[in-house]
Amino acid sequence: MADLEGTVSLANADHLNTVTLPVAPPIQPQKSIDDSLDEPIVETIMRDLQMIWFKLQYVLNPKMQKEAGAKLRDWDLWGPLLICLFLAMTLGFQHSSSTEGIFGTIFVLVWLGAFVVTLNAKLLGSNTSILRSVCVLGYCIAPLDISAVLLVLMGKEMHFVFRFVAAALGYAWASFSSISFMSTLLPEEKKLLGVFPVLLFYLVLAWFVLMA
Repeated sequence: MADLEGTVSLANADHLNTVTLPVAPPIQPQKSIDDSLDEPIVETIMRDLQMIWFKLQYVLNPKMQKEAGAKLRDWDLWGPLLICLFLAMTLGFQHSSSTEGIFGTIFVLVWLGAFVVTLNAKLLGSNTSILRSVCVLGYCIAPLDISAVLLVLMGKEMHFVFRFVAAALGYAWASFSSISFMSTLLPEEKKLLGVFPVLLFYLVLAWFVLMA
């Protein structure tokens, strides 16, 4: 709507003064925060999947590590959950007789281990939130997922050396991706104390990948 103007007449005994005062335009209605609830489910799922893939690129591409911290600070738990489930199912696939046991072990190990590592960082003076740190540690498991798939494709007949190399590369990749983020959250004199549990966390997962 166009701005409106009005006139106010002020009269006294000697003369008549006319003052023109601007009238503020009407306030435009704002969008309701509930509008997103009307979004189709398929569109919501596709948006979340795009977000997960976008963050995975920062974990899997070493050239983007410098920007990873800023992008991964917008945390979510859908990505880590899917990555954890994929790893558990891949390892369980190799042991049909004990699938449930391996699945439960990996699932508990990932979430409990990520929480312990995050708690350690908080005690050392990190100012990041627990959920944000768990998100980063969860996304950085993705290289171990790739190693697990490679080991499944190799088969149990493949020589142990090749299996070890595949698991070691996944471990190094995951550790590098997570340390580049976690090390920025700790004071300089406490970085080693904060990084060591991260290395141990991924070492245990890599051992499960290799032994499975």
